[in-house]
Amino acid sequence: MDTPLSIVIVERDPERAQVIVEGLRAIGAPQIAVFPDGPGLARRIAERNPDLVLIDIASPSRDVIEELTLASSPMERPVAMFVDRSDGMLTQAAIEAGVSAYVVDGLRPERIKPILDAAIARFRMVQKMRAELIATRRALEERKVIDRAKGLLMAARGIDEDAAYALMRKTAMAQGRKIAEVAQALVTAAELLK
Repeated sequence: MDTPLSIVIVERDPERAQVIVEGLRAIGAPQIAVFPDGPGLARRIAERNPDLVLIDIASPSRDVIEELTLASSPMERPVAMFVDRSDGMLTQAAIEAGVSAYVVDGLRPERIKPILDAAIARFRMVQKMRAELIATRRALEERKVIDRAKGLLMAARGIDEDAAYALMRKTAMAQGRKIAEVAQALVTAAELLK
């Protein structure tokens, strides 16, 4: 953790929470809030808007994992979950819910920093993959629209594919727009004229 993080700890036992707070303070975490799980947790976490959520539960159930991960918005920030015991199904449920680090055998102060670093790294990696997937899907959709617009131009003007693409590119440059935008306008106009 190179920069100071705002951290929310979800722990209902004040003594366990204090051990975690002390461990975090020892590694330089300046902004720490402790919330018990239960009603209103999602609202409290959203109001605090932490950089990271650390969840410490002795023995979680699938319902608890789903509730806590939804409350801590694992798609928006890293979530590290520490449990005293677990099984394969609970581990799978936690990972599917978006938990960045799922650590069995409880939380010990000397393990906090490396685990939080790993949770942050994994979260960033998953976020990067999500962004790449979104960009790839967008590019594929744009490609489909461009191909459809080329087909419309080829049929309407009696030109080949290269000439249709060149015409769209020339129009896009003249209008200061992307080729995909020109293609979408052409496809939309063709649909309106049917």
